[in-house]
Amino acid sequence: MINISKLYCDQVTPGDWLRYGRKGSGERKGEIVPKKASERRPIVVWNITRTCNLKCVHCYNDSGVGKPANEVSTDQAKGILDDLAEFGIPSVLFSGGEPLMRPDLFELIEYAGGKGLRTVISTNGTLISAEKAAKIKERGVSYVGISLDGIGPINDKFRGVEGAFDKAVTGIRNCREAGVRIGLRLTLTQRNVQDLQALLDFFEKEEIERACFYHLVPSGRGGALSSEDLTHAQSRAAIEMILAKTEQYKQAGRKTDILTVDNHVDGVYLYLKLLAQDPARAENVWKLLTWNGGGLYSSGVGIGCIDFNGNVHPDQFWGHYDLGSVYERRFSEIWTDPDEPLLKGLRDRRAYIKGRCRLCKFFDACGGSLRVRADLHFTDPWAPDPACYLTDTEIGLDAEKQEELRQSGDIFQMTC
Repeated sequence: MINISKLYCDQVTPGDWLRYGRKGSGERKGEIVPKKASERRPIVVWNITRTCNLKCVHCYNDSGVGKPANEVSTDQAKGILDDLAEFGIPSVLFSGGEPLMRPDLFELIEYAGGKGLRTVISTNGTLISAEKAAKIKERGVSYVGISLDGIGPINDKFRGVEGAFDKAVTGIRNCREAGVRIGLRLTLTQRNVQDLQALLDFFEKEEIERACFYHLVPSGRGGALSSEDLTHAQSRAAIEMILAKTEQYKQAGRKTDILTVDNHVDGVYLYLKLLAQDPARAENVWKLLTWNGGGLYSSGVGIGCIDFNGNVHPDQFWGHYDLGSVYERRFSEIWTDPDEPLLKGLRDRRAYIKGRCRLCKFFDACGGSLRVRADLHFTDPWAPDPACYLTDTEIGLDAEKQEELRQSGDIFQMTC
């Protein structure tokens, strides 16, 4: 995640303690602020069910009604939570499918809270009644992320169900009235990028503090949308709009927590923009970016996933690669297996990375961005991330370095 509010607008945001090792930014009593990003325990995204009431075209794990799954029982789930708590993870994010369709969700949230775990819900928002919003508040859920991918019919087409937008808005308002901290989540594609301004206006009108703008990862059903991914020019334009609006919010005295997700290049782009405007601030931002490390300490380090079949992955988009099963070993044992080849590579990227990423002068801040996107595009987890929209000139890939790549056969055809 690239925190625009923190990096571009110098605001203190709730996740700074974990994302940048900064004390006094939302950590709770007993939570340890990491000294190094590489030492962080993973936030665990748990696809607690595959059942979903919507039919989102970009679903990264192909969830829906009647889809086969090997979901853990309530007692098994509690055993997993015991292990996660003992392992010291900072947060468990209950996702799906639609997590609110799992009958024991609130029982599991209460149990996790009793173990000292932060709990988060990732939901489409359509099922959050006033009663459920009150339960979410009572159970001490830290945050509820609600997905919207456009205004009105644009969202409904994306979500595959008419009326989904209006129901999600009702869910948002029920949470707000119950005092639940919420945020919007949106995946940018050709289908909705033209609606970005309207979504930002909605964010402002509804007085929502947090918004996460995701770059598309073509996994699950999202693979069918790969041709609808943004061009590099569109990615730049979208980031420019998000930066400008975040700055406007700051000037208006509004506290926000606006992030982009799944493309660490955004941090470098932000840094280069600041470097031209305010070199002193840019230097401070560079320190934060390199402490965090971008992709270096994300998938397989700072984030992990348990899917609805009990399989563990380096993040929620690696559904095609299993690290192990919680039916056979504890999550903590799977995660710390020193012989797992993909985990070894993700935790030592410099020794594996290829192509222009290998020679990029911003590698310490970006870390080669998202390895799963490289794998899905090139069938090689160490290839360059095709979503990198920085030019060869911007990353310092001069003629000599380009020749080095040609001589070594390390050339990958990037998208544009």
